[in-house]
Amino acid sequence: MDLSQGALFRHFPTKASIWQAVMVWVSNRLLNRIDKAIDGVESPLAAMEAIFMAHIDFVVKHPGAPRMLLGELQRTKSTPAKQLATTLFKNYETRLLSHIENGKASGEMRPALDSEAAATLFIGTIQGLVVQSLLTGDPKQMRKDAPRVFAIYRHGIEVLQ
Repeated sequence: MDLSQGALFRHFPTKASIWQAVMVWVSNRLLNRIDKAIDGVESPLAAMEAIFMAHIDFVVKHPGAPRMLLGELQRTKSTPAKQLATTLFKNYETRLLSHIENGKASGEMRPALDSEAAATLFIGTIQGLVVQSLLTGDPKQMRKDAPRVFAIYRHGIEVLQ
């Protein structure tokens, strides 16, 4: 970053405040990206797919974000950054649940679908792709895998014709 440690701490009083700022940045950028991706999308299933691909695109463009997030979540104690990460996941889940409930109401998704489990699986599927990209060191592979992976997820939640 071409900054000395002293210069960095002129902007942030503590290491915890740096982590907090990073989490705010990640949260705002990710949620804004998925909101933008679904702007004008009427179909709940299409919205879910747009969210999935926008999230993947975010990670490909910012591969350090999941590394930092996973590192912070490993802490046993509650930290401001960990609390922000928890808030991010809750806000993300709320968006997903809204689309899932709309999908059930519109007949696109199975009426008996467990909405909370479907949201958990959605997030977990993305996390699985992220972990694989961290293991291989190739975040761009997620773009290739994401459509095929989402197709399997979609098959599990949509009403079969």
